[in-house]
Amino acid sequence: MVTEQAVNVEVAYAREQAQALVPVKGQAGMTLADAIERSGILSRFPEIDLDVNKVGIFGKAARLDQVLASGDRVEIYPPLIADPKQARKQRATGADKPEGAKRAPEKAASSATSV
Repeated sequence: MVTEQAVNVEVAYAREQAQALVPVKGQAGMTLADAIERSGILSRFPEIDLDVNKVGIFGKAARLDQVLASGDRVEIYPPLIADPKQARKQRATGADKPEGAKRAPEKAASSATSV
């Protein structure tokens, strides 16, 4: 007699004001989407839209049809507020500083001469 093994995973979601880590049990072959559905996290956090929010397993991007292994942590990532590349570019050019903000003074090159 062959029995399917149980799969135990966790579904995680975090935002600034609230976090959730929900243990989920299922049968072998359970997908990432199945685990999210069983966790009840979608009703707890109605802002989650799986067509918009990226998902992953232990910090690595994954698809909703990914089959899970016991011990996996399914993560639902909130959408980015700003494009990271664009934000770095703005910081580098100083575009994020308000008008009239002073720049840090540059150090003058030392012109010490030895005798």
